Amino acid sequence: MTRCSPGRSNGTLRDPVTIWVVRSGDRLYVRSIKGTGGPWYRGTQSRHEGHIEAGDVRQDVTFHQAAPGEYPGVDAAYREKYARYTSFVEHVLTDPARASTLRLEPR
Repeated sequence: MTRCSPGRSNGTLRDPVTIWVVRSGDRLYVRSIKGTGGPWYRGTQSRHEGHIEAGDVRQDVTFHQAAPGEYPGVDAAYREKYARYTSFVEHVLTDPARASTLRLEPR
């Protein structure tokens, strides 16, 4: 499980939420099922910075909006990694969810 705490405009972190991260090529990506209107996604937009935790890994990150050309690889990664969660996968492959695709980069 990966937890994400987006940064607030005042520099503090928001409460952590669970996110579903995938790897496409050498990059990590995340999407909001609710698209760009999703609360945690909106939280990433004030500073484009935050913190993620997965197992023993804790990393400060920068959130970068992915380009539409990156979507097919991210789609395939979600299909492969989360295949057993069919209802989740169908929601993360919608056009609104694709529009919320963020690339996570270490800071």
